[in-house]
Amino acid sequence: MLGTIVNAIAIIAGGIGGVFLRKGIPEGYKATIMQGLGLSVFVIGLSGALETGDILLMISSVVIGTIIGEMAKIEDRLENVGKWLETKVGNKEGGIAKGFVTASLIYCVGAMAIMGALESGLTGNHEILFAKSLIDGISAIIFSSTLGIGVAFSGIAVFIYQGLITITATFMKPFLVETVIAEMSAIGGLLIIGIASNIMEVKRIKVGNMLPAVFIPIIYYIVQPYILKLVGLIGL
Repeated sequence: MLGTIVNAIAIIAGGIGGVFLRKGIPEGYKATIMQGLGLSVFVIGLSGALETGDILLMISSVVIGTIIGEMAKIEDRLENVGKWLETKVGNKEGGIAKGFVTASLIYCVGAMAIMGALESGLTGNHEILFAKSLIDGISAIIFSSTLGIGVAFSGIAVFIYQGLITITATFMKPFLVETVIAEMSAIGGLLIIGIASNIMEVKRIKVGNMLPAVFIPIIYYIVQPYILKLVGLIGL
């Protein structure tokens, strides 16, 4: 859990630091900075999504994962947490819910979040998460300078999300082969493209409700042998 703890602290520190810069940045600059960040996030997501080796699995995972996420209302729950934080912290900074949801999704669905947490749980190697901590800490400064203190609170979401993956990885080790991890990361990249769309306000996409899609490849590779056996039995 060391890598995840460091990552969460880096985001919280960067988020708090960025708030102090917020008042010194003119509104026009903030809008342009957000557009630039959106484009950057889009490129990061695209490069990850193109790494998929099974486009049909990606499509199926997104469809199935989105159905699960819609039923669970994940995005609404994230927004409710953000709004709850607004009532506790106050509305002086404004937009806490937006900053919390946007940053939480960016920091949670990327390839480094998935691979780093898995590596940490499987081998005890925290190098990926340490590198992610540096990147996230710097980006948190930039994001919070435009989105506000909600970005800092996303460190809590990262701690819970990556922590669960790290702990679960120990028990899922037999199924977490290289192919599975690659497909999980590719789907994460696709979701990041959706986040970029939200940041640039091109089209509102409920990326939070698509989060379960990241974990569908694990289920697929677990049940795949049984599906093939069934197909063989019925002679298809």
